[in-house]
Amino acid sequence: MQLKEKNSPFDQVQAEQLNQLLPTLTEAQRLWLSGYLAAPLANGAETQVSNAGSSPSKTREITILYGSHTGNCQSLADEFSQKLKQQDYQVNVASLDDFKPKSLKKVEDLLVLTSTHGDGDPPDNALSFYDFLHSKRAPKLEGVRYSVLSLGDSSYEFFCQTGKDFDKRLEELGGERIFSRVDCDLDFEEPANEWFNGVLNEIAQGQEEQQSHGAAPASVVNMDSQPSYSRSHPFQAEVLENINLNGRGSNKETRHLEIDLEGSNLEYEPGDSLGIFPENDPELVNKLIELMGWNPEESVSINKQGDLRAIRAALLSTFEITSLTKPLLEKAADLTGSDPLKKLTAPENAEILKEYIYGRDLFDLVQDYGPWEVKPQDFIQVLRKIPVRLYSIASSQKANPDEVHLTIGALRYDAHGRERSGVCSVQCSERSEPGSTLPVFVQRNQNFKLPQNPDTPIIMIGAGTGVAPYRAFLEEREETEASGGSWLFFGEQHFVTDFLYQTEWQRWLKEGVLTKMDIAFSRDTSEKVYVQHRMLEQSEALYEWLQAGAHVYVCGDEKYMAKDVQDTLLAIIQKEGELNEEEANTYLNEMRKEKRYQRDVY
Repeated sequence: MQLKEKNSPFDQVQAEQLNQLLPTLTEAQRLWLSGYLAAPLANGAETQVSNAGSSPSKTREITILYGSHTGNCQSLADEFSQKLKQQDYQVNVASLDDFKPKSLKKVEDLLVLTSTHGDGDPPDNALSFYDFLHSKRAPKLEGVRYSVLSLGDSSYEFFCQTGKDFDKRLEELGGERIFSRVDCDLDFEEPANEWFNGVLNEIAQGQEEQQSHGAAPASVVNMDSQPSYSRSHPFQAEVLENINLNGRGSNKETRHLEIDLEGSNLEYEPGDSLGIFPENDPELVNKLIELMGWNPEESVSINKQGDLRAIRAALLSTFEITSLTKPLLEKAADLTGSDPLKKLTAPENAEILKEYIYGRDLFDLVQDYGPWEVKPQDFIQVLRKIPVRLYSIASSQKANPDEVHLTIGALRYDAHGRERSGVCSVQCSERSEPGSTLPVFVQRNQNFKLPQNPDTPIIMIGAGTGVAPYRAFLEEREETEASGGSWLFFGEQHFVTDFLYQTEWQRWLKEGVLTKMDIAFSRDTSEKVYVQHRMLEQSEALYEWLQAGAHVYVCGDEKYMAKDVQDTLLAIIQKEGELNEEEANTYLNEMRKEKRYQRDVY
């Protein structure tokens, strides 16, 4: 509905401003504005509207609980909490494991944000809550309203499974669903915000009567003049150094990047990650456009706001083209009408589809089942946005002001008759020379942090690039002169070519910043030796450190290394503590609850 100047009390400028504003308002914002305008202005004074000025006279308390592995759900929880507080809602925010589960029945409005880990498992900081909720001890939840936001990756079989499980269980316990669960893929920003707005609208409906009877005076807008860089507004950071850490003859290429953050106001702590918005390989993009017969300069709309890009630019930096998912193939089958694709995506061919998807990309799909006469604008509708890559930060900001360092292993392999490469890792390896820029932001990770007490000992276990955060840990401990012991278990293939940051570890050992170091180079001996073998060799001493309150950190490959390390930890605890299997599991679970067992695995 357009406001026209001739039939309203507004002049032309005011009418234009209102016409720009009104279509952008959510239902909750409209409700608040109607209450605000209906309220008399105090003493006839002029009042400026602020997003911090809404004040429902009586609101139900909102509890936001998150289960987060990489920090995405935690970031969203913090963001949504701030938005609710700006409208004067009472909000409590906590990780699922930090929340006392027996208090659940006292909650009024519950928002659960969770990722899914591994093969449909909850993230580490949601395990205890998940187990409690699915146990006989879980309370009835009549009177509790809830909604679930689930983050996942549609290329995995158990997509968003943890969120689905929570949603189902909360309903079974008698909770009332405020708003339908939303399952987000890797490009979660838009659907997550749509979910939040939907939830807020439903909550606001319950406040409509109170708000219509009056609203508290609004406060003055406080505009921050400093640019705020974040996931939605990344900082273009200059690459200062890009060094290959591996020696000549190595089977690997591991890059050490030093990146300039001057002028960004970005801050980070050891354990946090740096997010990079990557670009696809220009050669692969060109081949795909040529195969489809498109004009590379044809414009396409890349989002709901209607922003336009040339199709080549869109495929280069906006859309994912290097992996296939079941939803993508199903959408492509509907779009193209391809009978072979429809057959491939039929339920009875689930295993065949799974096998086809593994290791293939969009070019393979078009080559095998196309090309089709499809307009670029229609084709990109089936694609998801290119996901951000998160890398564990390998530096301390105290030691390196205005810089951030990364340790990135370049991924290259052959599959299905073609050479393949990691999108971001090879971009950083081959196309990020000093002087070039990368769009970056800091991703907080409260699940991988140094102990608050500098006297607390730490045990760091990692292989390959999994050693990155431990470099940050030791730089930080050196700067703060922390007195707690530190023990590093590090593994790679070859001592001569793959001992990442060797001289730094040796210097820290000499200076006492690093107390102990055990190394395992799997290809240097007839029998492969990994970090878990070194842990077993140090079984008695390692258990003594645990008994002394040491915090244990594991960083690296989840499927193999992290699993083997956890099994080894349990074996050591069982043997040295003279415990049975159940008691050893309880011991490790207690460590996790006390944040003494933290993992950053991928």
